[in-house]
Amino acid sequence: MLRADHKVVSQLFAQYDKTRSAARKKDIVTKICNELSVHAEIEEDIFYPAVQQALKDKELVPEATVEHATLKDLIAQVKDVEPDGEMFNARIKVLSEYVKHHVKEEQNEMFPKARGTDLDMKALGARMAQRKAELLAAMPA
Repeated sequence: MLRADHKVVSQLFAQYDKTRSAARKKDIVTKICNELSVHAEIEEDIFYPAVQQALKDKELVPEATVEHATLKDLIAQVKDVEPDGEMFNARIKVLSEYVKHHVKEEQNEMFPKARGTDLDMKALGARMAQRKAELLAAMPA
């Protein structure tokens, strides 16, 4: 599920890069911000604590949590803001690059290590999917 979320956000960033319409850009940015916000909350509340405990991790999870804080700051700078030129585009570009870096670390380091533990990934995935549905349902349409 987390990999699927990563793919959705990557596709949204690609759509943003291709569009010239300010209204369309704003719509895409709203979707990006919503996806990232829900994803981060699920990871921080469910996935990261489980992984940290299973791995006795003192590095991967704290680093990912700090990266989330930076992502949240960037999200706050673009969410509900009119796409008004080069500074807005620059923020989206930095957000995109930061997300790519974060995703690469999760998929290449954290996910394989987590799979190597005795964590019940199906149960963990089910908890995350349920929480994601709750968070999405609570978002304004």
